[in-house]
Amino acid sequence: MQANKLYVGNLSFSVTTDDLTELFSQHGTVIEAKIIEGKGFGFIEMETQAEAEGVRKELDGALLKGRNLKVNPVSPPKKTRGGGKRR
Repeated sequence: MQANKLYVGNLSFSVTTDDLTELFSQHGTVIEAKIIEGKGFGFIEMETQAEAEGVRKELDGALLKGRNLKVNPVSPPKKTRGGGKRR
């Protein structure tokens, strides 16, 4: 897990980065909020790992603009096998 970064899913398409920042900042210091447009999810980076863990527990399942949020730690990218060319 990237210690301070969280995935936020099940977002209404009307949610803005300001909405996310406002909600998550009630539970700690938000370093960055980013929404992936047209996909219904985004990412929040909190100042500390403790804040990220606390806000995940507090806001997973919370209601925002009519949708229940899905808040999870961000996992590191998966490594692929090999690296050579396929034949």
